[in-house]
Amino acid sequence: MKLIIQIPCYNEEETLPITVGDLPKKIEGVDEIEYLIINDGSKDRTVEVSKELGIHHIVTFKQNKGLAKGFMAGIDACLHLGADIIVNTDADNQYCGDDIAKLVKPILENKADIVIGERPIDDTAHFSWKKKKFQKLGSWVVRVASNSSIPDAPSGFRAYSREGALRLNVTNEYTYTLETIIQAGRNKISMLSVPIRTNGELRESRLFKSMWGYMKRSSSVIIRSFMMYKPLKFFGIIGGLIFILGAFIGIRFLVYLVNGQGNGHVQSLILASILILMGVQTFVVGLQADIIAANRKILEDVQYRVRKMECKQTIEEKEEIYS
Repeated sequence: MKLIIQIPCYNEEETLPITVGDLPKKIEGVDEIEYLIINDGSKDRTVEVSKELGIHHIVTFKQNKGLAKGFMAGIDACLHLGADIIVNTDADNQYCGDDIAKLVKPILENKADIVIGERPIDDTAHFSWKKKKFQKLGSWVVRVASNSSIPDAPSGFRAYSREGALRLNVTNEYTYTLETIIQAGRNKISMLSVPIRTNGELRESRLFKSMWGYMKRSSSVIIRSFMMYKPLKFFGIIGGLIFILGAFIGIRFLVYLVNGQGNGHVQSLILASILILMGVQTFVVGLQADIIAANRKILEDVQYRVRKMECKQTIEEKEEIYS
């Protein structure tokens, strides 16, 4: 059983030694542990420090491409390197390295393909009151969208089985945390959550500059993921609400008409007609999007099979070289 721990990095020369030093060297049930760094266009000595620390593998981007791109590049590299389990953690040592054993345990026991660490958000001192509330709200929305029970959706401390990793496909460029849960829920990939510990803050988050920016971009990712993976439900709810509003205004006009006062409320009839038509059109858009989503599912299955064959071929070629 081979475990690869991947760490996305962007200018992490100061915090990386602390993070790597906190990672486990041995885990019960795991035969081999390797580390992989994704250097996302760092301008400092991140690569040099990684080599000095004895990092096994380094994936480098010439320019910064963002967390989501770096995450997927790491996943692909780990799969080609023959990883049976992949753990993702942050370079700022936010998560306790000893808890990696907790993350991989359900996978070793074949209980889940994705395991997400649940942070003690209420007890995290450097989280503001607003951030704590929005984290909980965002997690609730993701749970509804994914039909899952994951309590801490934004957590980046995760473990993936090989099968679970092969199914991943992130399309947004901001973050992978929210979309992958919605995607996993839609594809019926088994997910579990385990409580983890966090370390003190070494630096401020670089993923967002303000709480408003974080809320705006996260909301965009959630809405976009909902539209992609559950379009009929998304557009159906919107279309239904618009239709009901139009019907209510239309009934109001009929009441006035029956009472002989219809001439003064023609505007209500026009507005009702427009809203009802908009509601129907929105539902039709949902039907069309649902058909596209079905085609997307077929393409994802094709991508899964191709990725699986490519990774198998790469591993076999390496075995031939070293045999």
